[in-house]
Amino acid sequence: MKKVLVFLADGFEEVEAMTPIDVLRRLKAEVIVAGVGSLDICSSHGIHVRCDVLDSDVKGSFDCVVLPGGMPGSVNLAASWPVNEKAIQTAAGGGIVAAICAAPAVVLGPAGLLEGHNAVCNPGMESAFPDFKFTDQRVLVSGTIITAQAAGCAMDFSLAIVEALYGKQEMIQMEKHLIAR
Repeated sequence: MKKVLVFLADGFEEVEAMTPIDVLRRLKAEVIVAGVGSLDICSSHGIHVRCDVLDSDVKGSFDCVVLPGGMPGSVNLAASWPVNEKAIQTAAGGGIVAAICAAPAVVLGPAGLLEGHNAVCNPGMESAFPDFKFTDQRVLVSGTIITAQAAGCAMDFSLAIVEALYGKQEMIQMEKHLIAR
């Protein structure tokens, strides 16, 4: 069973968080949702989500860490030492680190996780990490780093995570199931 950690911080973007949680749970991944500083996290649009564990209480290793964007959610993620520590540990251990929207520029860049990789972020957020050249693809897989532009890319972002964790065939099956092609 794949083990995935999704961090939520106040001001997170709902679609960018809930889509990968839903898709990965459909595959029976063990998805742990960690709240930064609280178990009750409020999204950028006022939706409250009850998390499984506090960011400071996360233990063990993970196959994947997911960082949703949103503002000020991405800034709040970047300010959390446990978020940075788990993302760096996961990357160092060969696991997947997936970030969407503002999170690639605001969290991954300053944490040093974009070095040697290509990445995308929400158009306009490049200034948060100006020393990096972001590309303009919707979703980009660069080694074990997966990045995506914005909420409208959430399903493609989630399917890229599925492919990285489970392989292309499983991703195709999930895509057919979800999109009914």
